[in-house]
Amino acid sequence: MQRQFCHQSDLSFGTMKEECFPVESYPEIAAFIDCDSPSYASVSSNKSPFSPQDSQSQSCHSDHQQSSDNTYGSPISGMSSVDDGHDLKHKLRELENSLLGSDDFDIVDSYGNCMETSLHGASPSAKYDWDLIAENIQKLDLKEVLLLCAQAVSDGDIPTARGWMDNVLAKMVSVAGDPIQRLSAYLLEGLRARLESSGSLIYKALKCDQPTSKELLSYMHVLYQICPYFKFAYISANAVISEAMANESMIHIIDFQIAQGTQWLLLIQALANRPGGPPFIRITGVDDSQSFHARGGGLQIVGERISDYAKSCGVPFEFHNTAMSGCEVQRENLKIIPGEALAVNFPYFLHHMPDESVSIENHRDRLLRLVKSLSPKVVTLVEQESNTNTSPFFHRFVETMDYYTAMFESIDVACAKDDKKRISTEQNCVARDIVNMIACEGIERVERHEVFGKWRMRFSMAGFRQCSLNSSVMHSVQNLLKDYNQNYRLEHRDGALYLGWMKRAMATSSAWRCN
Repeated sequence: MQRQFCHQSDLSFGTMKEECFPVESYPEIAAFIDCDSPSYASVSSNKSPFSPQDSQSQSCHSDHQQSSDNTYGSPISGMSSVDDGHDLKHKLRELENSLLGSDDFDIVDSYGNCMETSLHGASPSAKYDWDLIAENIQKLDLKEVLLLCAQAVSDGDIPTARGWMDNVLAKMVSVAGDPIQRLSAYLLEGLRARLESSGSLIYKALKCDQPTSKELLSYMHVLYQICPYFKFAYISANAVISEAMANESMIHIIDFQIAQGTQWLLLIQALANRPGGPPFIRITGVDDSQSFHARGGGLQIVGERISDYAKSCGVPFEFHNTAMSGCEVQRENLKIIPGEALAVNFPYFLHHMPDESVSIENHRDRLLRLVKSLSPKVVTLVEQESNTNTSPFFHRFVETMDYYTAMFESIDVACAKDDKKRISTEQNCVARDIVNMIACEGIERVERHEVFGKWRMRFSMAGFRQCSLNSSVMHSVQNLLKDYNQNYRLEHRDGALYLGWMKRAMATSSAWRCN
């Protein structure tokens, strides 16, 4: 049975008062609401825009199971259910006909015979007339061409895959085009890299120089200004933690992806105004060395920043530095002190922990059991609503294209197509995750998302029960979305908050307690 946070709160998480946070005193976080994120997806790292934590040793076992919890539809989601050769051939023949139209029988026949052979696992007996197809490129649908190319890659039909890449897709994609053209540029890079088995060299395929810390922060600033995904994580988790800790005088928060600590500046300001005076707050920041570059230094920078801010707000505060990856964390690293009310925060983090399909260590579930042993008062979870963990390649490609089509569309409404900062932002904060999911397997693939239904099962098996979210949590996020495009959606179902773009669920936020 779910337990609801029943305490009402007047605390606000959407804004921060200037008198409590002099911006000029903290130039590196002058735009703190916009410039921070759980992501440091630098060119040299295996990072997600939602989570910078570097995963450890990984491998992949295919899993055809699709979660029933992902009810948001998409125009291409039907392709994910094409499992056998007969259905696949039928779908691809439909794509063939739609690509070039019924009048182009010569072209359809040209590669129709080739497809008939390749679908049965043999090498094509006839080559496509790529010149003729290229002449009719204006008739092609970019998504459908990508699916045909991805299927050729999946089938090991290298000549066909290279034909689509070199003769067709290369002429259709553009990092300065519309959303699907921009996304397709990175999907194409991923397909090329997968075909070349570039492994650890994958990230060089994007052909962009490694940004400096200052440059990367500026790109992050752009992304976090125009999209609510990161602030959704901060505001929803803060509202949950505030409700759970309403009557506590000593609070310990373990943040498994602390980034630059901006989330806790918001919470500290809210708690500073709590009736009866602020509580003592101790924050343990878990982090890995890969975040050093984007931050321009180690966790001591975060600790000093939050400590200075807490002091300016009159809130007693202590920071504990745990500079290691989640795979390395043990109980003794977390400095648990009796008498403190414990909250644990997982912001776009757990999908980087390898699970049972990757290694016998299963750090994803091990970490949940470790947290359960600490008896936290509340655990907050925010994750991308996508299924890329154990899906076979073609299914994963379709899911990635569907998910990031929505993300690129949401970016597009807030930023001009030819905006150079937007291009750099997408390259450095989004593109590498896309390429990683498409090109990499085993230890190289670090982006392994799961939908909420699977997270719910993991938490339940680890000994947690889900908490119903108070209406104040919903209200806090609704206030946030007032500043963004009306196509963003917020839904409260399955005991969680779903943030969506149009009909596609993008992220979920939920709260948990020990059984």
